[in-house]
Amino acid sequence: MGEIEDAIERADREAFTREPPKTLKGQIAYLLKQMGSAKAVARELGVTADSVNRYRRGARKHARADVAAKIDDAVRTRWQPQVRKRRQRQAATTSGITVETRARFGYTAPIGTTDDGRFRRLTVHLPATYAQRLFDARDAGASEGEMRGIVAEGLKDVYFQDGGSRATGLSDVEINDIDYLDLDF
Repeated sequence: MGEIEDAIERADREAFTREPPKTLKGQIAYLLKQMGSAKAVARELGVTADSVNRYRRGARKHARADVAAKIDDAVRTRWQPQVRKRRQRQAATTSGITVETRARFGYTAPIGTTDDGRFRRLTVHLPATYAQRLFDARDAGASEGEMRGIVAEGLKDVYFQDGGSRATGLSDVEINDIDYLDLDF
């Protein structure tokens, strides 16, 4: 996953109203409930169905580190899907999305002005239309570059051009060398 997709996933996880199960037995019980069978859970985790049943019964109290990470990821991706959908729907229709980043921004500017890229630390609230475009692109399987383009376009419109009141000659804005990127919606 890229920086933008990771940031969306982190923002989704911050939306949880309850914490997911922490114990191995609780996590396996949740996955069994969600997926229906030990065989399906085993396929997802890359272990045998017998191992899944041992975890469920408590015969094995600890999983290997790599399997434990897969279990945790599987639980977190399925945890509270309605809460996630509601927050994304709200961001895409009314509230928008806040981007906090430190990255190198490059842009195409008119002759006589500087277009040298430089690091900037920005916290900018983008309107709901950009949130909708970003979610639609992610759901359609867009590349990291395409999602960066959507965020860059939003930053160009809101931050650099202030909705059309300044820097009107600025055309393309690019995000490069992302130090960190965080989204909130």
